[in-house]
This record gives sequence, structure tokens and C-alpha cells, in this order.
Amino acid sequence: MEVTPEATKAFQATKTIGIIGLGDMGYLYARRFSEAGWKVVACDREDVFEQTKETFKNDKFQIMKNGHFVSRISDYIIYSVEAENIHKIVSLYGPSTKLGAIVGGQTSCKEPEINAFESILPDDVDIITLHSLHGPKISTTGQPLVLINHRSTGNNFQFIQCLVSCLKSKVVFLSAKEHDKITADTQAVTHAAFLSMGLAWRCSDQYPWETPKWIGGIENAKINISLRIFSNKWHVYAGLAITNPSAHDQILQYSKSTTALFVLILEGKKKELRERLLKAKEFVFRHISDHDLLLDDDILQKFSLSKDPPGGRQPNSHLSLLAIVDSWYNLDIVPYDHIICSTPLFRIFLGVTEYLFCTPGLLDECIDVAINQDMFRHEDLEFSIAARNWSSIVSFGNFELYKQEFERNQRFFEHMLPEANAIGNEMIKVILERVSERES
Repeated sequence: MEVTPEATKAFQATKTIGIIGLGDMGYLYARRFSEAGWKVVACDREDVFEQTKETFKNDKFQIMKNGHFVSRISDYIIYSVEAENIHKIVSLYGPSTKLGAIVGGQTSCKEPEINAFESILPDDVDIITLHSLHGPKISTTGQPLVLINHRSTGNNFQFIQCLVSCLKSKVVFLSAKEHDKITADTQAVTHAAFLSMGLAWRCSDQYPWETPKWIGGIENAKINISLRIFSNKWHVYAGLAITNPSAHDQILQYSKSTTALFVLILEGKKKELRERLLKAKEFVFRHISDHDLLLDDDILQKFSLSKDPPGGRQPNSHLSLLAIVDSWYNLDIVPYDHIICSTPLFRIFLGVTEYLFCTPGLLDECIDVAINQDMFRHEDLEFSIAARNWSSIVSFGNFELYKQEFERNQRFFEHMLPEANAIGNEMIKVILERVSERES
């Protein structure tokens, strides 16, 4: 069905949008929809009702006391809550859903979300859910937005398409199963890598931007991405990792790849290490040549947290990045297959690994450093332990343990997170401009 200004205005005249949960993404949707002319009602926890009213008093949407008040008057209700709480919150407010309404959610794993809707809500409630594949501080324009038309009647799907058109996102239509597989393929391994970097730096009690050995464009990207992850809320990553079965397998494989590569390094098996990594390179990057590379050291050199003038690039084993590509190979994942559903951070992950593996001579340099030098051996040991630690937490399915570990690392880096976010935003902007140029 066609999305037109006329259709959008017709729906705006009769439809009310409800948002349950005013975290960062819930607020982004409430603000953007209301500014575009939609009637929006929203709520957060009832125990902070007065505080919520004060916080959002200058916004165009209306604050309600709780999800019952939102649900009973809304034609489309978006549950913007943590993945671990989706069943509990739907159980609480679902009985108040307006007759014939549509429900959806913003969780990063759709199977538990849809199971909650199907098991709790009556059959006359349509289920059209969505997922913006970016963080709340990134412009929605041009970013992937997944729409999942799980069940709908009449012109309800056209209504939702008209609603989200104000975000100016790149809409991708998937099933819940496709969504969960693709998000795991594009995010689970890379999140594990950069979470493990942060844990390893904390456990070795070092801030990499203060350490001379962490010099160069790739190091800047690794540091900025890791700190950007720790500047967000823990549940953003825990929801994907713990609730998505595909993510479990991939995070486990990342731990296995890290350990296997580190063992080859310790045993000095240069030939075996090189053969293994070249197989992974051929599988993942077979269509890339050096003139196609998204990134180069000159670009990444600009985005340093160091207070000292940038020096030359310091050779590194880059075990964390080698293990990402080794994991993709062992999982039979070609990340470029899912580029249409990639987050801004994933495109940077991919660009950095692409640069490392496809820049002439750089991969061989990493292998040589790993085998013949020991200056990064301690860090590689800490990293291997960190990767296994995150894998264990995810396999236990323990949200509280995940939260504790995440926030412990967050506190270690907190004094640099605002600056890292500002530099990271600029880095993302520059890199996404290059992505657009390459794709056009």
C-alpha cells in the first residue's frame, strides 16, 4: 500500500500513538512522532509519574500515569522496554489494550516479544513490530528500520508505514525469525569483541589512550567504539545477547576463536596461524581489493582521545579483530550479505576489520608481531579471558550478572565517556559519508 502525504494526514486525524517506556529510544519515537503531527501519549514507570511530567513538560506529547491509560486510548502501542521485562510489562498492561488496536515493540530480539504478545493479548489485536537499527543519538535519516508485519488486518500496515515515514529511515521488511538471525549475525560477535576490549583494559588497569603502545588509526577506532558501547545502557546489549539463541552460538564461537588463535600464538605456530587467517580472509573479503577499502589510517588517525600529538602507527597483534573474522568464517557468516540491516557501529566494525585484512602487508605484520614479539602478550591473555567471561555470562542467561560486569567497566571509563561520545559521533559521521559515497 502506498504511503502518501494524503494518507498520512488521514491517519493523523483519527489515530493515537502510545509509547510505554520513555527511555532513550522511547523518547526518540515519542518526540519525532509528535513533532510530525501525530497525537502521542506516553508513560514511564508509575512511581516516577510526577518527575516524568516535569522532565518532558516542554515536549508535544502527553504524559499518562501508566500503561493502562496509554493502552486504552491508543491505536498503536509501542512497548519500549528492556527485553528481559517485555513479558512482565505486556502482562501488566496488555489487558487494557484498546479493541482492534495494534501492538509492537522496540526490543532487539523479536521472538520473545512476539511470544509475549501472542500469549497475552486477544486475537483481535494486530501485531506490527519494529526495530530502529541505531542508537538514540544517531539521526534516523537513512538508517535501517525493520518493520515486521506479523499479523494485521485492513489498512493497519499502511497506517504504520505512514507513521514511521517521518523518521526518514530506510525501511526493511522482515519476519521476526529473519530479523533475529540478521541482528545476531551483524551484532553479536562485534559487541562481544568490543565489550571484551573494555573488560581487558579494566582488568589490566590501563586507559589505552594514555599508553604509548596504543597508537594509530585502528587503535583509535577500537578505543572509540568500545567506549561508545559503554556510554550506552547495559540492557541495549544484554537483550540481544541473552534473549537471541543465535547470539549465544556466535558469542561462544568468538570466545573459541579468540582462545584458538591465542594458543597458536603461544605455541609459535606461525604457518598454521597464517593459513587459518587467510582462509577466513578469503571467505569474508573475497570481493574486496585494496582500492575498495572504506577506511584508512589517515582518516582514523584524526579521532584520538590522547592528549599527546598523534605519532606513528604502533604494530599490534590485533587479536580482537582477527578473532571477529575467524568467527564469521567458522559461523559461515558473510557480513556484507546483511549490510542493508547494519547499524552505524557495525559498518565501522566491518570497515576496521576490512582495513586490517585487506590492506597490503598489514595482516602479515599482525601475524609477525603476534608470533615474534611479546609486547602485547599480556593484553592478549587478558583479552582471551575477557572473551570467555562474556561468553559464560551470556550462556548462563544471567541479566543481573551481565549488568554488574557492564556497569563495573562503565564506571572505570566514565570520566572519558562524554569526550569519547563526541569524538565517536564525528567519526561515525565521516565514515557514514564514505559509506554513502561507496554505495552510490
